[in-house]
Amino acid sequence: MAKGNTTKITDELYGYMLAHNPPLDAVQRELVETTYARLPDHAGMQSAEEQAPLLAFLVRLVGARHVVEVGTFTGFSALAMAQALPADGRLIACDISEEWTAYGREAWAKAGVTDRIDLRIRPALDTLQAMPDVPHIDFAYLDADKDNYIAYWEELVPRMRPNGLIAVDNVLFQGKVIDPAATGPAAAIQRFNDHVKRDDRMDSVLLTVADGLTLSRKR
Repeated sequence: MAKGNTTKITDELYGYMLAHNPPLDAVQRELVETTYARLPDHAGMQSAEEQAPLLAFLVRLVGARHVVEVGTFTGFSALAMAQALPADGRLIACDISEEWTAYGREAWAKAGVTDRIDLRIRPALDTLQAMPDVPHIDFAYLDADKDNYIAYWEELVPRMRPNGLIAVDNVLFQGKVIDPAATGPAAAIQRFNDHVKRDDRMDSVLLTVADGLTLSRKR
């Protein structure tokens, strides 16, 4: 199989890429640093730095006013997306941790976007299933427990408006998706990727962004 042109991402090249992307603002940078300082054992759950400007770009690209995030952690991605929304836009953020999302609440207040974010602390499937069962979501970001990815997907897709976009994180799962003996979350991602590939309701591409990012457009 020919790979075409490939570039090895060294630390230096990664720094160059970040330097040529929109920079994190002061609140975003503080939230990233706070997450790594206070939650070092869990900070790897935070979306990669380059994903913040990408998510903001996609929110603006689709003209989103109604965004849903499944998996908020300390609120970095929610912050970036909320800042990209118009004043009347709303983001429903789904998480189960008051402790972790408290960092996000503080950052959202500093950035002046608290009124754009509706944080719902309960199992995400409960939140999704309680939403109107009609196409109304413009953009969704999925970055939560991998075992439920397919279940989340099946709740989101019918609620996406035509040309609405879903972004899904960790779809390469540290390269473990190619292991035929994969178990646990890696095996769940394998099943999810196969599920998305077969879904003819969506146009999807899997990209090597961060830990793998799938973008799917509602047909």
